[in-house]
Amino acid sequence: MTDALKRLSDEGVAIWLDDLSRKRINSGNLSELLDEQHVVGVTTNPTIFQKAISSGYVTPADGEEGSGYERQLEDLASRGVTVDEAIRMITTADVRDAADVLRPVFEATDGRDGRVSIEVDPRLAHRTRATVAEARQLAWLVDRPNTLIKIPATAAGLPAITETIGMGISVNVTLIFSLDRYREVMDAYMSGLEKAKALGLDLGEIQSVASFFVSRVDTEIDKRLDAVGTNEAKALKSKAALANARLAYQAYEEVIASARWQALEKAGANAQRPLWASTGVKDPALPDTLYVAGLVAPNTVNTMPEATLEATAHHGEITGETVRGSYEEAREVLDAVDALGISYDEVVRVLEDEGVEKFESAWLDLLSSTEAELRRLAPKEA
Repeated sequence: MTDALKRLSDEGVAIWLDDLSRKRINSGNLSELLDEQHVVGVTTNPTIFQKAISSGYVTPADGEEGSGYERQLEDLASRGVTVDEAIRMITTADVRDAADVLRPVFEATDGRDGRVSIEVDPRLAHRTRATVAEARQLAWLVDRPNTLIKIPATAAGLPAITETIGMGISVNVTLIFSLDRYREVMDAYMSGLEKAKALGLDLGEIQSVASFFVSRVDTEIDKRLDAVGTNEAKALKSKAALANARLAYQAYEEVIASARWQALEKAGANAQRPLWASTGVKDPALPDTLYVAGLVAPNTVNTMPEATLEATAHHGEITGETVRGSYEEAREVLDAVDALGISYDEVVRVLEDEGVEKFESAWLDLLSSTEAELRRLAPKEA
């Protein structure tokens, strides 16, 4: 564990890995990251699974280590299962095994960390009842207490979050880009806790994080700033994402100071931590730890792709908090962007739509490649 990662943890930032594969689990690499890089959680999404599983649909050469999916795929093909069932069997097996690896962290932190996330089928992002049913099914399939079910923060996802939390299922709310939507997410979480309390459930057993996406905001706004092309626009490049996330933390502080939250906390509820997602820089000209060093605040999670984790370990500079105390400056940045004619509401709407579409596209690609593999492996006998 490097000094930078330890300092990050000491500042109250939980380090989660934004990646998972069976090979990472079976090789012992995931366990090594827990021991050496202070990783205390894992997040997945349809894109991560598409990359991990589809890359395994190649027969290893003699002497090469396989992906770990070969035997299960052969069994699934022999049984003649549907491609949707096959994908859920494969992904839940990975999450279950990862949850077992992280179980000691889960127990050592009283359930706060040691969590592994798995997302509902992205094709259900605009269907509330189906999302709730899928969340319940995933929780049952994985059957581990240290699982988080990921639900996208779409308009249809908000009531699904409330219903899922209300059943006592822990949730990772994903694809949050806007401050208004983030406030709605926090409201949905508290509404779910109130439902759970009314049912007599133990609120202390329920955990949640709210995944606020970072780098994609800069990607979209910087593109529009380039189109404006003025010196004022150039001066604002690569500042909006941090400003947006810092104002989200301000909203979080406002909510946990509210009477409504204080009543829930008194009843044993856990705060829904802000989780900084999409923290790998998209622009190679930017410092590769920008969205780590710039978002240091207590009671948060930073979920990093491996490249960002390694960069932070190698040359990250964590000197203390970088969020609280920056709210006025952050608001000025977003106001300046708006003054140039760049609509914040339009940007976050585009990002949410694209986020859902990208995850759905990755899921469809995974279904397609898996279906082809199942056909290839299907028994030839009658």
